[in-house]
Amino acid sequence: MLGELEGTVVFRELLALFPTSWLERISSHPSSEAAEKTVTMSGFKLTSGSGRFERDANVQSSASGEPIRHTQRPMVTGSSVIAMRCVDGVVIGADTLASYGSMARFRKISRLHKATDMCVVGAGGDLSDFQQLTTMVDKETNRDYCFNDGHGLSPKAIHQYVARVMYNRRNKMDPLWNYVVIAGMQNGDDGEEAKPVLGLVDLVGTHFESEVIATGFGEYLGLPLLRKAYREDITVAEGKKVVEQIMKVLFYRDARTIDRVQIATVTKDGVDMGEPFKLETEWSYKAFVDGARAGDMSTW
Repeated sequence: MLGELEGTVVFRELLALFPTSWLERISSHPSSEAAEKTVTMSGFKLTSGSGRFERDANVQSSASGEPIRHTQRPMVTGSSVIAMRCVDGVVIGADTLASYGSMARFRKISRLHKATDMCVVGAGGDLSDFQQLTTMVDKETNRDYCFNDGHGLSPKAIHQYVARVMYNRRNKMDPLWNYVVIAGMQNGDDGEEAKPVLGLVDLVGTHFESEVIATGFGEYLGLPLLRKAYREDITVAEGKKVVEQIMKVLFYRDARTIDRVQIATVTKDGVDMGEPFKLETEWSYKAFVDGARAGDMSTW
């Protein structure tokens, strides 16, 4: 147990470590011979007499006694990402909506991120978690660039890195709430041509590669259409039309998407981050105008 003098010295040394903005309350008794000082910070108290942290009873906590956490309750989210691997590259598309709950709050948000000159990362799920993940990927690519060895991170390396990050966070019971799609061109060995790569990582670290990938509501409506349209010899130009058509289907059916989308392609020439554009839609169909009636066996 620390004495009063030793506790005061330790207390002052600890104060020097923390920014003043963290200190919410400092109280003292001027009449006391050895004034006891208390600092409340992030739900804990530090008292000079005891020299140890104690939980502040005035700070609201969860039923388990831990401070309330919000990371497992996504607030601002994105919906589907659609991607297809083609014979000469990869196509990936997503809408530009970030929903605040059920409200279409942010309508010009890009959910596609250029990680390297040969790789694009897209994601559905929590937007802030995706921003954190892209920051981590950028730091890793910048660190690799500083080696100046003539080699950059490949799409497969980024795919594995994201998988390790997601699995690590899952083991901490604090996952990044995203389904992440990695699309790129992988340089071949011994002079071989670059090959297209398309992979997925989910919020618990499960990862795999596939010819077609869809996240969010697109898993239900978009994935069957992708599989139907896929051919081994399909080109990027054809793939863009397929992805655009599927985004249009999702706009009709998914309440968490809008008609403003962005499509990116990765070929041997590099990444082409297309500008967002508005889908051409049609709402004058008779079923849309008249709607469902009792007894007509309609699904609308």
